[in-house]
Amino acid sequence: MMFLAVSPEPSRVGDVLMSFLSIVFEGAPFLLAGTLVSGFIDAFLPAKLIDRALPRNRVLATLIAGFMGILLPVCECAIVPVIRRLVQKGLPVSCAITYMLAAPIMNPIVAISTATAFKESLKLLQWSDLSHPAALVQHLCATAPMAVSRLSLGYLVAVLAGLLVAFFSPAQILRPEVAESIKDAQAAPDARPLPFGSKLVKAMRTAMRDFLDTGTYFAIGVAITSFFNTQVNQAILDRVTGNEWLAIPALMLLAVVLSICSTSDAFIVAAMASFSFTSRLAFLVFGPMMDFKLLFMYSAVFKRRMILGMFVGLLFAVGLLSGPWASLIHHLATP
Repeated sequence: MMFLAVSPEPSRVGDVLMSFLSIVFEGAPFLLAGTLVSGFIDAFLPAKLIDRALPRNRVLATLIAGFMGILLPVCECAIVPVIRRLVQKGLPVSCAITYMLAAPIMNPIVAISTATAFKESLKLLQWSDLSHPAALVQHLCATAPMAVSRLSLGYLVAVLAGLLVAFFSPAQILRPEVAESIKDAQAAPDARPLPFGSKLVKAMRTAMRDFLDTGTYFAIGVAITSFFNTQVNQAILDRVTGNEWLAIPALMLLAVVLSICSTSDAFIVAAMASFSFTSRLAFLVFGPMMDFKLLFMYSAVFKRRMILGMFVGLLFAVGLLSGPWASLIHHLATP
């Protein structure tokens, strides 16, 4: 008891550990929730159901695909295998890429985790709110500006990327073996459905594997962030944070390393209070679309030129749109 009553002496290691634990305890529940959802989607959701639900018009289908994350909330840690299965089932590549980029951001778990990290308040939709959409938008923009900005900008960038990809053929985008597997999967008969018990076991195994893999990356990212926040001289950051033209690309490139999972990375960037709202918004949108582990995961599905094009294109799109979009949300929040 005497040991517990005595406060430890301040130390550099203690500061890092306290910062590390505070971020882990806040973000781990959302990480677990995201991997559980991805496991159940993997085991119970038929891929053909999504293909049949989308309209034949490519533009309209791409716009709808950006909202699929609301119904199928998958973090970026599990999105690439899901996309590969959906493409093999006949889902248009433009819709698949739109969903791949939007789903880690445009989903309820990320909305709640982002609002929680930034101490915001998300209002639940009610039927009476639908008759006053302007008042509802104003209320959401005023009470949860970062959550609203992140979801809406993520949707816009993902749809723009999907519409651009629609001009290319799958052979120009996908690796040769993936393109061939699409033809083989479409020609092969449907696999025999698994019983409920087997599906449940598959869902738990997928969730466990995703949580362990993602948790490792998450712990590494949190450790780097904790060291960055407690041990790096903040005066160095002032040289960057004071200039948006430097802060936005700097934080986006930092997101490639520090953005571990869209369900939890809001807790990482929320602690970087020295950066502006706009630069942190760019982090939260770019990171789930193009973080370090995704570069390796993308290489299993897409050609290298496609990955490089996505990286450069998303870097410029998010960087250029973050400032005007943050101003728009602020304008909508003003009565």
